[in-house]
Amino acid sequence: MKTQPSQDRIIIFDTTLRDGEQSPGASLNVDEKLTIARQLARLGVDVIEAGFPFTSTGDFEAVQKIARSVGTEHGPTICGLARARKPDIKRAAEALKPAANARIHTFLATSDIHLEHKLKKTRAEILEIVPEMVAYAKSFVNDVEFSPEDACRSEPEFLYQVLERAIAAGATTVNIPDTVGYTTPSEFGALIRGIKENVPNIDRAIISVHGHNDLGLAVANFLEAVKNGARQLECTINGIGERAGNAALEELVMALYVRRQYYNPFLGRAADSEEPLTNIDSRQIYKTSRLVSNLTGMLVQPNKAIVGANAFAHESGIHQDGVLKNKRTYEIMDAESIGLTENQIVLGKLSGRHAFHTRLKELGFEMADDELNKAFVKFKDLADKKKEITDWDLEAIANNEVHQAPELFRLELVQVSCGDKSRPTATVTVRTPAGEELTDAAIGTGPVDAIYRAINRVVNVPNELIEFSVQSVTAGIDAIGEVTIRLRHEGKVFSGHSANTDIIVASAEAYISALNRLYQALQSNPEKSSEQPTQIGNQVVAKAQR
Repeated sequence: MKTQPSQDRIIIFDTTLRDGEQSPGASLNVDEKLTIARQLARLGVDVIEAGFPFTSTGDFEAVQKIARSVGTEHGPTICGLARARKPDIKRAAEALKPAANARIHTFLATSDIHLEHKLKKTRAEILEIVPEMVAYAKSFVNDVEFSPEDACRSEPEFLYQVLERAIAAGATTVNIPDTVGYTTPSEFGALIRGIKENVPNIDRAIISVHGHNDLGLAVANFLEAVKNGARQLECTINGIGERAGNAALEELVMALYVRRQYYNPFLGRAADSEEPLTNIDSRQIYKTSRLVSNLTGMLVQPNKAIVGANAFAHESGIHQDGVLKNKRTYEIMDAESIGLTENQIVLGKLSGRHAFHTRLKELGFEMADDELNKAFVKFKDLADKKKEITDWDLEAIANNEVHQAPELFRLELVQVSCGDKSRPTATVTVRTPAGEELTDAAIGTGPVDAIYRAINRVVNVPNELIEFSVQSVTAGIDAIGEVTIRLRHEGKVFSGHSANTDIIVASAEAYISALNRLYQALQSNPEKSSEQPTQIGNQVVAKAQR
């Protein structure tokens, strides 16, 4: 069992799999969550909040699987979220049983607006519930975290009382959430300082912070909290999360790394200490960012700090001249420090399966035999088209195979005809879940639109295309293009992803991937679907799947 962390370093608590997944359209299945959890462990996060086990069977299974596979003795602490209710807490404890180091994170609102309008409870009732539920969680695990939801809009004196009782009942971490992204850095710093000064037993717990980015201040708020005594930061990869998202892990970690001489004294260190302030292996940051982006379908904006495509790009002549003479003129950190390295030729068309497999393992990919076989076929196909195969190309191929949706519909053929004097026409052949091959054609406003119309004629599952994005993996005319799309059906969003040197083919494959996720959801949640049947070829399939 892990001992209480020292107060001279920052604990990184990653909630990508819990709060991050609450982003619209960012739904992940169990295997995808496990893939991300394994990468978070390589990244070096201290705590993985793996999910909210009470909310669904899928979330319970994901937390349990991550606890078993990633929650090893020397791995990260695995955490499950639970409302301050016995059924929630018990369910979280059951899911976390396989973890060597488990934490239950329970929460209850403390702001007057939440008490009056959501909970319909008095402050006196809250002061009774909190210690009772923390003690109940403590009966299952030694590591218990308590969060007073909407702490930043809670009356400070009442908040102090709640935290004191939570710690007395056994909470080892008390988390101060800016639930609605309302506070400013100076206010947040003052709140943390007030807690340090006014909660008598605060020395028995780690102060944590959680914050949303509604005003674009989440990272700044967290850094101010660190200066005033916070020692755990709850964040997500790429800053994903509800509404405007959460504080971004990569921004916090690199700010603490680049400016460590500034932050060292606040953690009781010598100003010139070179010791890192977190346990994060920053060289894994870029890979983790790409993985989360691919699996959630949430693209990273080009000007995003640290991991955006333009983060280390220089177009201005003055900047380019300075960087060529000395990188430090315009770069405060090296691209290599986040794992963003120069393209290197790693394999060619004469490379064998063993070399291919070895390089993928070096890049951190763990693939089943069938996935490896499919990826190797795509590698050979790519090697016939490209002279130079880079690590980025290999990552695109591997991601395309490892992170695909279940293959219910399968694209067998796509063919388009278009030009400035012709009407874009697409012909597709799709294999249905019943094994029937169906072919249809359609005209669209462009080649991709025509493909999607043709596929819809075959699949016949109503949906609305709300996002279509194409990105180049590498430079050059022969670059792999990555296509990400998002579909909406009855209020839910489903993402699809594919990579190919032919963006027309990638567009079709990404669309099929999203449709497979949608179709799988219709099968697993029949009560949430329409009663009207869907005709797929000669097969009539009830949308409700009854």
